[in-house]
Amino acid sequence: MSTSRSDTPNPGRVVVAMSGGVDSSVAAYLLDRGGYDVIGVTMRLWASDDEAISPDHQGCCSIEDIEDARRVCQTIGVPHYVMNVQDEFKSHVMDYFVAEYKRGRTPHPCIACNDRIKFDFLMKRATALDADFVATGHYGRVSCDESGWTLHKGIDESKDQSYVLFGLGQEQLRRVLLPVGHYSKADIRKLAVEGGLHLADKADSQEICFVPTGDYRQFLRKQTKPQPGEFVDTAGNVLGQHPGIEFFTVGQRRGLGIQKSETLFVTRIEPDTLRVVLGTAEDLLQSVVRVGKVNYVGGNPPPGPVQVGAKIRYNGGQSDAVLEPDGDAAILRFESPQRAVTPGQAAVFFDGDRVLGGGYIEGIVG
Repeated sequence: MSTSRSDTPNPGRVVVAMSGGVDSSVAAYLLDRGGYDVIGVTMRLWASDDEAISPDHQGCCSIEDIEDARRVCQTIGVPHYVMNVQDEFKSHVMDYFVAEYKRGRTPHPCIACNDRIKFDFLMKRATALDADFVATGHYGRVSCDESGWTLHKGIDESKDQSYVLFGLGQEQLRRVLLPVGHYSKADIRKLAVEGGLHLADKADSQEICFVPTGDYRQFLRKQTKPQPGEFVDTAGNVLGQHPGIEFFTVGQRRGLGIQKSETLFVTRIEPDTLRVVLGTAEDLLQSVVRVGKVNYVGGNPPPGPVQVGAKIRYNGGQSDAVLEPDGDAAILRFESPQRAVTPGQAAVFFDGDRVLGGGYIEGIVG
């Protein structure tokens, strides 16, 4: 596979977003090997005195990660820069994360980071560096056909990250390179060894970068003052008290503290009344979903209802559905009921391995 979009000896200058992980490091290695003029960039997302984050945490883009990225660039023989994006990251990712939970929604911070930091802020900085392209270590693929630029799943389905890239449009895809999407994870680690990269065996980051402990509730307690409210059943009967809607998400069954003969789940969150509605597993099943802030990768929605494969959570599978465009929103009608449709999460539409677009779940219809 060639990482180049050109047969010329010098296909252009590319800024590679380097998190200090193996995927973005191999992306830089592949592009350098393919003849690109590579510039490695690591974005500093917070200061060591940020009250929201432990200064010695080991999440993505920590001091150790920045050093790993620097060493990789040194090994490859390309320049490496650290860019301060603390203000942008706090505004567009961390503040959004808190605000969504306060609204009774479940955010996806990685999508916000991609849209506003990696593929917005970094592209503007790339222009200032006279770079033709921006590259990341995402497992996805970009190609071009008679209809324009297209976005596809990565070859390795188990690592595919196209779900978090649905916000890309034609102008961005024209300038985006995703070299690792053409390989399996095992092959990426082999390429890291081949390139002499010291982090070939480095573990993948599993948590939200600014919540390294995995306990997002602890993070929220530092950022907001939750208001207590009521647990109610689907008929509106009060079942008990809760400490704040921020600590719950649709589908949750643990940590409710409600003693009932049947297992209860969070089925709905009502921010206006501060109520958390509990119901049965059957109550979690829904077939018709409204999606807002929809982006179509090709630039335009389909002319009418179209059959798609849809994903409503990052680690979930695709389900057959009919997509009905409705202005900047859309309706998804699933052939089989879906469990725990969660407002705030992304719903992404696929045609085979091709990403048609996606948006954010607003709620159920009917």
